[in-house]
Amino acid sequence: MMLTLPSVATVDDAISAAMEAADPYVKEGYIIREDQWGGDLAEGDKQAIQHTLFKGNDYWFFVASDTLKARLSVHVYDSAGRLVDQESWQRGPYSATRLRPKATGTYYLIVAIERSPQERTHWALVYGFK
Repeated sequence: MMLTLPSVATVDDAISAAMEAADPYVKEGYIIREDQWGGDLAEGDKQAIQHTLFKGNDYWFFVASDTLKARLSVHVYDSAGRLVDQESWQRGPYSATRLRPKATGTYYLIVAIERSPQERTHWALVYGFK
């Protein structure tokens, strides 16, 4: 007799999903950095990530979950708390935002779980630039 255990999602699965979301942008010349962030959040929770961005670079940030019915978002704020996204999209458990900073400095990436059927939802964030 063979027992089947329920599959357990991990942040690694969410990283794979975020890399999938970034793949079309690699074809456009964006270089995906090895920096990755991830964790698990409850519906309605947010996670702030502080990161230095450089003037002149064109950045895309991709957040994803392996929970297919989850809805996530990512937005970028400057050090004064102003929203600085220039373009964004959301498709199922994937979300992305683009920014070309006007100044080098500290920025805050805000990842949110807007909706999820899970009590805790794994998420991951990757980014690319050119």
